[in-house]
Amino acid sequence: MTDLTAEDLGRVHLVGVGGVGMSGLARLLLTRGIPTSGSELREWPQLAALKALGGTIFREHQPANLDGVDTVVYSTAIPQDHIELVTARERGLRVMHRSEALAATMVGRRSVAVAGTHGKTTTTSMITLMLQHAGLDPSFVIGGEISEVGSNAHHGSGELFVAEADESDRSFLLYNPHVAVVTNIDADHLNTYGDLQGLEDAFVEFCARVEPGGFVVTCADDPGAQRMIVRVREAGGDVVTYGTAPDADLRLTEVRSSAQGVRYVAHHEGVPLGEVHLPIPGAHLGLNSAGALLTALRLGIPAESAIEALSTFPGVRRRFEFKGAEAGVRIYDEYAYHHVPIEAAMRTLREVAGDGRLIVVFQPYRMYRTRDYLTEIAAALSLADEAIIMEVFGPGEVREPGEGGVALTAAVDLPEDRKVFVPSWDDVPGEVVARVREGDVVVTMGAPPISLMGDELLAALKNSGDGYVGRHNRPDGE
Repeated sequence: MTDLTAEDLGRVHLVGVGGVGMSGLARLLLTRGIPTSGSELREWPQLAALKALGGTIFREHQPANLDGVDTVVYSTAIPQDHIELVTARERGLRVMHRSEALAATMVGRRSVAVAGTHGKTTTTSMITLMLQHAGLDPSFVIGGEISEVGSNAHHGSGELFVAEADESDRSFLLYNPHVAVVTNIDADHLNTYGDLQGLEDAFVEFCARVEPGGFVVTCADDPGAQRMIVRVREAGGDVVTYGTAPDADLRLTEVRSSAQGVRYVAHHEGVPLGEVHLPIPGAHLGLNSAGALLTALRLGIPAESAIEALSTFPGVRRRFEFKGAEAGVRIYDEYAYHHVPIEAAMRTLREVAGDGRLIVVFQPYRMYRTRDYLTEIAAALSLADEAIIMEVFGPGEVREPGEGGVALTAAVDLPEDRKVFVPSWDDVPGEVVARVREGDVVVTMGAPPISLMGDELLAALKNSGDGYVGRHNRPDGE
């Protein structure tokens, strides 16, 4: 980790400040009293909050935005020839990746870094909530907003700092955490790592960066994590595990998931802790909560306090988020874009839909993932009753004719009248309104922009009138 502290950065400017990760960092810097500005072309909801905290937001990218700035921060999504990065280097300003700047904010704190292919945001949020419930006031930066807290970052007075650690671009290897949490290791980001072995090697290196006296928390049920455990322990690492496996340090038994939430009995090192209740559905979320619970226990949080905190967990925005209901149709939003969490989310939504139908509006995220896992993603989407597929969201990527959304729609195993490719964003609400009927559940799922679609669907349903909703499902076709 860098020896620089956040205060050493001087006046900070963030290129593309509106996204969840960058806005979280900006919020953290502002609440620490560090002068912070950012540039952003899109109208992200976080911008108003940053302005209220004293941040300066520029709505165009130009060299003048860097006047008086000491440090310029960028994310992996920003190209190196971006005008503000080029200007920063020409002026000799300090230029840092978001993860480097985040590492600077962690200096002097005991950090809990949460990595893994799936479940990072939820697990990070649960750990944060448990620490808050215990009165420890941790700092945190999360890749989503805890619904109850309403924020994705906070500068706390306590010694602990909880952060989501991103493996997609190797940036998680910049941290030296006290606790490294690895939720699972699944084949993803192979454009960065080449193959699964390269990805697993990086997770082993991440665990090796744990500071002396620290420990690793990971899932005993996950094959990738199992292979990692062996290698980390051989190197002398302290690893504790959670899961349904008989040898897990925190074991889940009697796991039950319904539309009302998840319940299981927790056993820590053979001692029963009692029933854990998570008020949001999904067996996979039960596993995430167990990882968070084990982390809290190892950090000295009493089991009763940690379990009580979980019982109040409100969920995370964009993770099985209920957007609202109109015309008897419930709308949810879900961040899943890899086939494993897509399948888990679809099975959970099936529980929620009950007797109603499940309709998915899916925006694929990145061409390489859509191409490499076409069959698996299509199979997961086929769990819906109807599928509306949008074009791939992949800034800077090249899409050949017939690839992307067209190919994915063709691969989805649903009757032709129950799946459709809709490349234009503006056409999606009308398509949804035409297909739904009372009692249905609609989920918007996939790449970050799709989170904005739920509100448009609710508005379209509200304005549709009884004569328009579900016209595709009427016998006369009107």
